[in-house]
Amino acid sequence: MKIVLLEPLGISADKLKSLGDAMTARGHEFVSYDNLTLDEDEQIKRIDGADVVIIANHPLSGKVIDSDPNLKVVSVAFVGIDHVDVEACKRRGIRIFNTGGYCDDAVAELAVGLTLSCLRNIPACDAAVQAGEGKAGLQGFELAGRTVGIVGTGAIGLRTAELFKAFHCKLIGYSRSERDRAKELGLVYKSLDDVMAEADIISVHTPLTPQTKGLIGAKQIAEMKQGAILVNTARGPVVDTDALAEALKANKICAGIDVYEKDPPLPADHPLLGAPNLVCTPHVGFDTKESIDRRADMVFENITAWEDGSPVRVML
Repeated sequence: MKIVLLEPLGISADKLKSLGDAMTARGHEFVSYDNLTLDEDEQIKRIDGADVVIIANHPLSGKVIDSDPNLKVVSVAFVGIDHVDVEACKRRGIRIFNTGGYCDDAVAELAVGLTLSCLRNIPACDAAVQAGEGKAGLQGFELAGRTVGIVGTGAIGLRTAELFKAFHCKLIGYSRSERDRAKELGLVYKSLDDVMAEADIISVHTPLTPQTKGLIGAKQIAEMKQGAILVNTARGPVVDTDALAEALKANKICAGIDVYEKDPPLPADHPLLGAPNLVCTPHVGFDTKESIDRRADMVFENITAWEDGSPVRVML
């Protein structure tokens, strides 16, 4: 069986060698590429004859998938698979596996970090000290006792709720399905409108689907309390960017944003660039040393588990 790693996984050369050697020890051919290409023709050359393709978070189109008649498995080193042409895989009977769970702690911790940055004016405080200034105008707010709305109570949403619970926050939430673990934490499920209206902090953790695109639009943002905080570490298109920018510029709300329509660098005319009351990070929620090593282990485990007849983390 030929296994092709189509793009870098962000791990050390030693770790990649160890994982690759484990594949060759099972009698497979393992080929890896240490540079990213988004050129479909080059991708087609790279996966030629592959039974298994490993990717991270960059697109894998139907054209590339259909070019390889041997392809049986796509193992995705990422939670979401919206960058893979799922319909092409369905048509071909190609299995898709992800690495769900690899970054639960990483993303949840960033969501809390962005919240604290907004509440305590951390970027502005840093800028003041660097400029030789004092604390005038930089009084912050405490997280303890605030109402946090978790939008999407999957694994990452639940982990985020656990962390906010440790700060003695009240938990409410909205999700397409209710989780017993969320209720054990004291989270009360409500309608999306009620969550938007009642929460001091709203943390978004839904996957991007046709149903969730624009889930938090102008109407929902208008329902937020004056001075409330919107944190998005899920997917950019879940939140209406233009509506968010308008609310920020009107001093209606604050926001901590890690995800966008496309990853940074953002175009110069992007609505969020220069917006006040905003803390931005360049899609780093998933990206810690621990999480990246963990997902590499999982993406190779997907292959061996499938080969052994006990597939894990099945998406298709």
